[in-house]
Amino acid sequence: MKDVMDERLLKPYNPKEHEDALYETWQKSGFFTPEKTGSEDGPRFSIVLPPPNVTGTLHIGHAAMLAIEDSIVRYKRMRGHKTLWVPGTDHAAIATQSRVEADIYKKEKKTRHDFEREVFLKQVETFAQESHDTIVNQIKKMGASVDWSREAFTLDEKRGRAVNTAFKKMYDDGLIYRGARIVNWDPKLQTTVSDDEIEWQEETAPFYYLTYGPFTIGTSRPETKFGDKYVVMHPDDARYAKYKDGQKIELEWINGPITATIVKDSAIDMTFGTGVMTITPWHDTTDFEIAERHDLDKEQIIDERGILLPVAGEFAGQHIKKARPLIVEKLKEKGLLEKVDEKYVHNIAINSRGGGVIEPQIKKQWFVAVDKEFTLPRSSIEGISSGATTTLKRLMRHVVESKQIQIIPDRFEKIYFNWINNLHDWCVSRQIWYGHRIPVWYKDSQIHAGETPKESGWTQDPDTLDTWFSSGLWTFSTLGWPDTENADFKMFHPTSLLETGYDIIFFWVARMILMSGYLLGDVPFKTVYLHGLVRDAKGRKMSKSLGNTINPLDMIEKYGADATRLSLLIGAPAGNDISLSEDKIRGYKHFANKIWNAARFVLSNTNSMSINAAPALSEIDARTLSEFETFTKEITADIEAYRLHLASEKLYHYFWHTFADVIIEQTKPRLKDDANGQDKISAQYTLLYIFTDCIIMLHPFAPFVTEAVWSVMPGTKNLLIAAPWPDTKPITS
Repeated sequence: MKDVMDERLLKPYNPKEHEDALYETWQKSGFFTPEKTGSEDGPRFSIVLPPPNVTGTLHIGHAAMLAIEDSIVRYKRMRGHKTLWVPGTDHAAIATQSRVEADIYKKEKKTRHDFEREVFLKQVETFAQESHDTIVNQIKKMGASVDWSREAFTLDEKRGRAVNTAFKKMYDDGLIYRGARIVNWDPKLQTTVSDDEIEWQEETAPFYYLTYGPFTIGTSRPETKFGDKYVVMHPDDARYAKYKDGQKIELEWINGPITATIVKDSAIDMTFGTGVMTITPWHDTTDFEIAERHDLDKEQIIDERGILLPVAGEFAGQHIKKARPLIVEKLKEKGLLEKVDEKYVHNIAINSRGGGVIEPQIKKQWFVAVDKEFTLPRSSIEGISSGATTTLKRLMRHVVESKQIQIIPDRFEKIYFNWINNLHDWCVSRQIWYGHRIPVWYKDSQIHAGETPKESGWTQDPDTLDTWFSSGLWTFSTLGWPDTENADFKMFHPTSLLETGYDIIFFWVARMILMSGYLLGDVPFKTVYLHGLVRDAKGRKMSKSLGNTINPLDMIEKYGADATRLSLLIGAPAGNDISLSEDKIRGYKHFANKIWNAARFVLSNTNSMSINAAPALSEIDARTLSEFETFTKEITADIEAYRLHLASEKLYHYFWHTFADVIIEQTKPRLKDDANGQDKISAQYTLLYIFTDCIIMLHPFAPFVTEAVWSVMPGTKNLLIAAPWPDTKPITS
């Protein structure tokens, strides 16, 4: 017991004097680990940190993620759950390699091909390690109570073993295959890119109407048209009823006369343009699918660097950008250009990882077959028994439809199902050097998948795996899989919660559901909580070009981690974007000061009183405490339902406007030296009781200032991080 108020409370609250020291104290205490929380036979709570990319520093969106997850984890720990929060980082293959390549070219005017593969990779690894160290420091600055003893990296040795095991099993089951299909090709980075990593940018460009025999066709890309020898129309289009499927027609085209074939296909939109189009199967996904359905020829027009091939005749060897106006001029000279719409608005595909414009190409790549049937050897999934035949797409749909995975907010289920319905085979090979190298070896006509062959003469596939392949294993590779007897795996999988931004529900969430369903016959998590984007005060997306970004470390330095966290929690319901300004963060710094000042008042007026034994309470205090217990139950219910925005806001308003502005003010006359003795004791007890429980309930949201206050309160022997959540038994007078 402390007999007098701690002298530290006499000074104003300064986050810089407390935060780093408190984090170090928490970490040394062991309470970040599950070994010191909960009981072996009690409830368990587990969550993995969405691994930040080692491409730089964390942004304010990452800070929001950390604030949400840490609030939940701290609450579960205080509720007596055996709690595990696994941290880690993602190697983010394309993003990281492209960043290093750009830096090298800027400094040395060299590309990666000027280095041996291993020499270049050493430079990438050095950059990644430096970024990792910066990110770890930022995570700590936010107060995230992750278990650092279990930190993982998507490219470390343990995750490598998991990746190779998963690949080998999928290959053996025929779910991973190598085939020639159309892919998103980035000429800038010289690699394939997944559908999910494409950003669509609106562009205004000329749209050309061309004469193709008796038809008029439209295109924004005349440079792709040299090999067009199929003209496609809808079978129900009355305008073209006289033309028969397979009919041959002779016509004049860019480089001379050709024989074209009529193709009838229901994929054609009769309302767009003239309702007829030619197809370029090698360079357009829709065209490729039409060609596949009708077994049509496919001819490459543009190479991997964006250079026209010999089929382009006089334009061969030219880059498509340079050749386009020259091709248009030739079409005009030949009388094949009917008109040009200079204000055609359409979307172009951009690689979100490197900024290159996507050029579809047919390439021999590795794919995951999402529609191929396979037998699930063992299953813990309700509605799908062990030994059942299913597909990856069916698995992914079933676990969400049957509510074995709950998505918060549930409006994102519709988006998820729409994505599943349109999911094509997943291209998992990348033509870059940084990442998990594909575990396949070739020798003559032989193919070996899995572990490195012991015999000489085998050559490993040079490609690496899509980053999302390794991060798709994250919920269980971090818990020791493929060792299914690992104690962490047995105790904590499936994980309780997956919290992440709604913008990567397809990149990551769906991939984890796919991998866990196939490899484990189980769900990866029970609940998905999706947070929104953090925008500026005007609701605009934050970007360097607009100059409206907010650096979380700068805000922590100015106003403290608690203020930064509260600004990202209060008024931020799941799935909704929030507006953030420095003024908002500054406002919550005042709240931290309010907590500190209230502590000074309460502790100076309650001496060494204990709240463990209630005195006889006055009628007003009994009513106040009863109302407070109702409030406590409400806060608990909100957090249990992941309504963190409500719980944090209610606590903020109760503490400031009810406790500080009303209860303390009304109690002050009863605390004077000449006040009635028993009434004074009742008032003191009520103040201390409410203050203590408010500090406990505020801790998940504002951990630093509450722990600092807790450390100077009489009778507090343990750290607040390990304090039990307030009882909700009714108070009696």
